[in-house]
Amino acid sequence: MVSGPPRSTDEDFVREAIAEARRGMAGGEVPVGAVVVAGGAVVARAHNAPVTASDPTAHAEILALREAGRAIGNYRLTGATVYVTVEPCAMCAGAMLHARVARLVYGAPDPKAGAVESLYRLLDDPRWNHRIAVEGGVLAEECGALLKAFFDSKRSKVRGGVAEPG
Repeated sequence: MVSGPPRSTDEDFVREAIAEARRGMAGGEVPVGAVVVAGGAVVARAHNAPVTASDPTAHAEILALREAGRAIGNYRLTGATVYVTVEPCAMCAGAMLHARVARLVYGAPDPKAGAVESLYRLLDDPRWNHRIAVEGGVLAEECGALLKAFFDSKRSKVRGGVAEPG
């Protein structure tokens, strides 16, 4: 029996998104990371950058979708899977619908802004002409812990009398 290279799993790709989130956190951004996989390979990766880019749309998912479109040469990402550390917001879920992403895999739920399963269920709306398969909760504890550490750090700085922008 001939064995090829090991196949990457959803957890492997979420770990890559976590690495992106850590890069963003190192730059002072909320730690959210995303990777786009097409044909079994990562074609794009990004982390949150709205603060550093002065751009409210610079969410990890949006930046990764943009990069994937350029890499593939088409804004339609048919067959692609987006891996993200946190449940996408309404803007990001909408962008995935318009890109015709096939699948979304995310880590931690977002009860305050999640638009996939927590607060809203945009991808389940039967009025859309496209469906995205969703798998939530992959490495949720690790993804959630990263967010908690970031916001705990922000709160302790504010309590210590040092308020930071953003």
